[in-house]
Amino acid sequence: MPTIINRNDIADYVGFQAQPTEWFQINQQQINQFADCTLDHQFIHVDEQKAKATPFGSTIAHGFLSLSMLSHFAEQFSVLIDGFYMGLNAGFDKVRFLQPVTVNSRIRAHAKILSIEEKKPGQFRLSTEVTIEIENGETPALVAEWISVQMVK
Repeated sequence: MPTIINRNDIADYVGFQAQPTEWFQINQQQINQFADCTLDHQFIHVDEQKAKATPFGSTIAHGFLSLSMLSHFAEQFSVLIDGFYMGLNAGFDKVRFLQPVTVNSRIRAHAKILSIEEKKPGQFRLSTEVTIEIENGETPALVAEWISVQMVK
């Protein structure tokens, strides 16, 4: 559930760490559908037999599939400024893929607000560090610095 904040309290939320999101399981059907959407059918993603012979022992999710799950997880970790009516994805300042997500693994997100700045009246730029954790893994799947813009009335 997003955290709603008042404009007057913005400075208090720089450094805010949201609760970890709920776990989400990445399955082969989702990996295959992502391969179809992106036209990336490398065997390590879609050929379960060949993938068994790799060091991973199974297929793995595309790094960009793991990254795209931030949109899903944002529903739970977002900080929204009171009066929010629209959000825009402004991209990433940094993305690092650290560990592949093997099929049927569960992942979740951890988020920390790095900055909130009003760039124009009613337009706030947020920088959020997001880490995707793999259940029972020592190394996260990825760490990203995600930039978004909130339109606020």
